[in-house]
Amino acid sequence: MNGIVVTQEPNGPLLSWTTVPDVNFAPDEVLVNVRATAVNRADLMQATGNYPPPPGASPILGLEMAGEIATLGEEVEGWEVGDRVCALLPGGGYAEQVNVPAEMLMKLPDDWSFEMGTAVPEVWLTAYVNLFLEADLQAGEIALIHAGASGVGTAAIQLARAVDAIPYITAGSEIKLGRCRELGAELAINYKTEDFLEKIKEATDGKGVDVILDPVGGTYLDRNIKALNRFGRLVNIGLLGGVKGEINMALLLINRLTIVGSTLRSRPPAEKITITKKFESGFWPLLKDGTLKPIIDTTFPIEKAQDAHLYVADNKNIGKVILKVE
Repeated sequence: MNGIVVTQEPNGPLLSWTTVPDVNFAPDEVLVNVRATAVNRADLMQATGNYPPPPGASPILGLEMAGEIATLGEEVEGWEVGDRVCALLPGGGYAEQVNVPAEMLMKLPDDWSFEMGTAVPEVWLTAYVNLFLEADLQAGEIALIHAGASGVGTAAIQLARAVDAIPYITAGSEIKLGRCRELGAELAINYKTEDFLEKIKEATDGKGVDVILDPVGGTYLDRNIKALNRFGRLVNIGLLGGVKGEINMALLLINRLTIVGSTLRSRPPAEKITITKKFESGFWPLLKDGTLKPIIDTTFPIEKAQDAHLYVADNKNIGKVILKVE
């Protein structure tokens, strides 16, 4: 089969669509013909050698996919060859085929394209697990979502609205701010021209927000802590702003704040299956009926994965960047 192979060149990683070993699959897994996958920040990090896959995972990039079941493992029940599915992956999505535990699969609605299907697993499950299972976001609470126009951000805005929480966001352009407002963001802050801490304090009469979902890390840490209301929860899901930061520990104690570090990829398969099932019973119906919508920015052929990575690295996207596999 073909897949994306990464080689390190003087000017950076080179992504090539070429022959790779065929995929093996376990008795409780299915083999899926991949029709679409998507670009995530983790893929960019892995391509540069800074985010190795978990032990036992495919070295091929790709944390989600949509496609058709090609072969069933001998222990698999409830699925048929040809079923259209999507799933979260620990790796391997940038290829013609991938193995997936059958319990991780979600069945695509008949009217969905594969591109729509692959725009769901990584970002929607990330937003779901961190807003609700980690931060316990409740109706009426305010959630600050940094990088609101990203894939995770556009999902998180909609999920917050779905439970009657109030999403605030940060983004870096007026176009992105406008799109986030359309999705339901009540306050949209341009982090390039405005201080998000000042804007939040102004909007909340000095109280702050209840939950912060943050992929930035270090450079935002101090302001994030100061932006939290009493009993606030900060969930950090990335390190775009560096690995180190300073905070006022007195605020942490006095306001009884919670800081959570969270990743999805490194969780064991059993935990990912549980997360998938909870999401499927809670929010998947709202995606299927169109109440919630996966946001797709643009689609590249898988052979142009290099261009897709550059597009994401330049922060051009609003929502997901898809790689289509013919």
